[in-house]
Amino acid sequence: QLQLVESGGDLVQSGGSLRLSCAASGFTFSEYAIGWFRQAPGKEREGVSCISSSGVRINYPDSVKGRFTISRDNAKNTVFLQMNSLKPEDTAVYYCVMFRSNHCGSELSTTRVGSWGQGTQVTVSS
Repeated sequence: QLQLVESGGDLVQSGGSLRLSCAASGFTFSEYAIGWFRQAPGKEREGVSCISSSGVRINYPDSVKGRFTISRDNAKNTVFLQMNSLKPEDTAVYYCVMFRSNHCGSELSTTRVGSWGQGTQVTVSS
């Protein structure tokens, strides 16, 4: 059974850092692009970052570029999202996703997602 299990969400002060993890199982992890979406209260889900099967990294919103870094460890079937210089507007539930292909594409669309994790809460206080 395909599973994506996120961890690492927490309450942190503005300017702080968090590292989210996503442990995957039930599929050939190394063959798929993996990414992160987030959803803040009252807002639509937003694509944050993606890493292709070959390790090409893409951060989509300008708001996270230079602050968030995605990485993957294929030996451990795990993807990480390192988040630095966190801001209150980063507060959201963060979801790990598996895409239906090995690449990230030109934009992060929920229609390209094959499976979602349950989400982990990140709260940044001002």
